[in-house]
Amino acid sequence: MTPAKSPDLGARLFSYAVITDTHLNQGEAECNSPFAVNKLANGRMRFVVRDLNQRELAFVIHLGDLLHPVPAIPHLYGQAAALFNQQISALRHPIYLLPGNHDVGDKPIDWGPAGVVRDGFLALWKEHFGANYQAFTHQGCRFVLLDAQIINSGLDAEAQQRRWLENELTENAAARIFINIHYPPYLTYVDEDEHYDNLGEPGRSWLLALLERHNVEALFAGHVHNFWYHRHANTDCYLLPSTAFVRQDYAEMYRCAPPPGTEAGRNDTPKLGYFIVHMHERGHVCEIVRTYGCTAEPNSPIQPATDRVPAVHPRHNALTRFGFDMRQNWLEVIEIPPSGGLDEFDRKRTRNDYALMALLEMGVRRLRLPARDVLDPAHRRRLEELHQLGFLFTLFSFGEPGQALRAAVADAAHLLDAWEVAHTWEQLPALAAAVSDTARSAGISLFVSKLRSKDEMERGGEKYYHMINHGFTVDDREQIAELGRIAGIDGVVFRVAGEMSPWTSARDIGRLVEKHGLQASLHVRMSIGSPGSEQGDEAWVAARALEALAAATGSRSVYAYLDAFSDIDRGYFVRQGVVDRLYNPRPAFHALKHLTAGLLDSVADGEFQADDEGLTLRDGAGRRHVLVLDEANHQTLETAGTGRLIDLRSGERVPVGAPLVGPTPPYLWVAD
Repeated sequence: MTPAKSPDLGARLFSYAVITDTHLNQGEAECNSPFAVNKLANGRMRFVVRDLNQRELAFVIHLGDLLHPVPAIPHLYGQAAALFNQQISALRHPIYLLPGNHDVGDKPIDWGPAGVVRDGFLALWKEHFGANYQAFTHQGCRFVLLDAQIINSGLDAEAQQRRWLENELTENAAARIFINIHYPPYLTYVDEDEHYDNLGEPGRSWLLALLERHNVEALFAGHVHNFWYHRHANTDCYLLPSTAFVRQDYAEMYRCAPPPGTEAGRNDTPKLGYFIVHMHERGHVCEIVRTYGCTAEPNSPIQPATDRVPAVHPRHNALTRFGFDMRQNWLEVIEIPPSGGLDEFDRKRTRNDYALMALLEMGVRRLRLPARDVLDPAHRRRLEELHQLGFLFTLFSFGEPGQALRAAVADAAHLLDAWEVAHTWEQLPALAAAVSDTARSAGISLFVSKLRSKDEMERGGEKYYHMINHGFTVDDREQIAELGRIAGIDGVVFRVAGEMSPWTSARDIGRLVEKHGLQASLHVRMSIGSPGSEQGDEAWVAARALEALAAATGSRSVYAYLDAFSDIDRGYFVRQGVVDRLYNPRPAFHALKHLTAGLLDSVADGEFQADDEGLTLRDGAGRRHVLVLDEANHQTLETAGTGRLIDLRSGERVPVGAPLVGPTPPYLWVAD
């Protein structure tokens, strides 16, 4: 398996921010919402303005629902509008606004809970905020801001916007086009029924046809207060989180109850935030900024900006030997039951894209998937979309594949670069012979894994449980040598139990397989002991994840997969992942994100070699990069010389001298 190259997007041109659904109230403590969290909206927007001011941005776009009071209550609307304009007067970047349904009325529906868009509401918007649709150009990119609410309304404003947009796209055919709108055209399916959170027909088809005809690069939408991504033809479509609150009807996406104090999911603070869009010569990437519901009080001191390592998107990540085993179905479509809040007459279909959001934030590219994900047509189509974001996929299966799986592998050859097949030791040579032609034709590396028997485990001193156990160990030297002599086998799967160090395992396994011209795939277990035990030590999880990433980064022959991306909180081998069952970050998430960013901040091509010294990587110039996981490691660096360190909890960069005075581990120390 050859390490994949990152897509070449060219030089970065500029960056800008996209925010949405700020829902400002008519007063700091006044709110016409039944939910307590809504009273925090003004303070939360003030925090966002301050955060934006600490960044170098060309401009900011707001996707609507600036205010919470609707225009049907004009005196409250006016008070909230004045406060909004007062807040953005402190923003040091230009800001462009478009209206949402709270700003000019709901789209034309009979069942909506508020007033439908009308000329009087549009006039109120224009009085306080200006044009309800507009466009501008920046460095060859055309940014189009639409009024979604008037689509299908039959108002004169709809016909005017329609003619304007069609002319706008035609006249700017040479530019890169970015559409900004409040309502998304659709959530999941292009032909889904209309509901509260999408555009109805015929306006939906009209807009989508324009995206296709004019090869629009991206569409950004608000309104749903949650994150989703899909790709329509050649257009990346992003649905953004709110800065104010989460739409709690979508809390049904998770297989767990909202925690106490979150107002049934409405105040799920890790899901609040906005986007920074980084524009490159040949494409763009979106950086997700979580605000965690932070607030700033009027006239409170402004905190100084901290120096942090820049986030790494999968499209820019050269560290491709580390990934996750995606055990839970992160591609499934879920039906959201009608809640009586905003939809009451049918279910809405959607995906839980917070798994995707977490992967994008960490920059992790490599994912291990079961055969089902290439056999299921809907899953297969989704993988195609995600491949465009830079993800790499490793397939795994058991036994000799049937014709359907062979055909699916051949069809997905451009998505896959490795295929792991498992069987008993006696059957592995025949299995490799049976599938090697398919793998070779597809250009996919073939890895094999051994199903371990009860007798074999007992001979190795392992306690036997009535559980499946597969993967080789370093004690299987004779079998590894035999596999190296079988044509068509490129690599071997190893099991790294929870009691074993990923770093030392990778070192020993790498030396073993390299003797035989093979690669290794390490399955790093995040559980210890019996299937009835629980592993909930967050510091242990973070340290183990960091070790695995560092070990894979410093090797030319080893790939490493953590066996739990999200928590396994029921069933066998209960253990933590890097995100919980709400797909909110755990400490390991932040640590992995910042280690990736810290390494690539020093060495953009990700070329490192593991040093014989513990948890040390050396770059091409011989500089040391030391992963410090505990106080014992910290003590060894006290006289290590000058350099800088990266706090892996926050991503903060700190210059240091000798003796080293650093933060509490974990951190990455980089020599000068």
